[in-house]
Amino acid sequence: MRVDYSPQSLDPRAFYQLLTAVVVPRPIAWVSTLTADGRTANLAPHSFFTVACTAPPIVQFTSVGRKDSLRNVEETGEFVVNFAPEPLFEQINATATDFPRHEGEFDAVGIRPEPSLRVKPPRVAASPVALECTLHSTLRLGNSTVVFGQVVHAAVSDDVLVDGRPDIKLLRPLARLGGNEWSTVGEVREAARIPYRERTADY
Repeated sequence: MRVDYSPQSLDPRAFYQLLTAVVVPRPIAWVSTLTADGRTANLAPHSFFTVACTAPPIVQFTSVGRKDSLRNVEETGEFVVNFAPEPLFEQINATATDFPRHEGEFDAVGIRPEPSLRVKPPRVAASPVALECTLHSTLRLGNSTVVFGQVVHAAVSDDVLVDGRPDIKLLRPLARLGGNEWSTVGEVREAARIPYRERTADY
């Protein structure tokens, strides 16, 4: 037996809670931006985040409503996606607070910034990976805006590299679940893809 839910008959907030409880786990884009005057550095987690394209490298995050991250990206054309690791959980959660636009999360939460190489918004110094992005485009969908950013530089701490590649056990990513739930990476399983010719050879 299944329970049926209709987005047409449910309150939008209730269906939002259903979606975020079943589309899990969701990686977190810890997005840093600058106001147009360059005076305030904004930092906020966005859990609707993924890769959109590989050539050119483009990532995307979704702003539900018109948040400071979106406004800053639209005005400046730049942002940084900082990796959200488990040891920085308290700081990441703290930057989700709805601070006034003129109050920067770096200062308010006590997060040390570092200069980016190719864009003006700062990176989070303690984050093991930073993807510096320029705005490719935005797409408005209902109450949300999808932001596409072309990655112009990636900075990765050598502390999380094994044989030149980021290692999941060292990265220790956080993810969002439903409600106020978060998760860590848990058990990691490896399985190679099976080529079609090998699969059909068994029959």
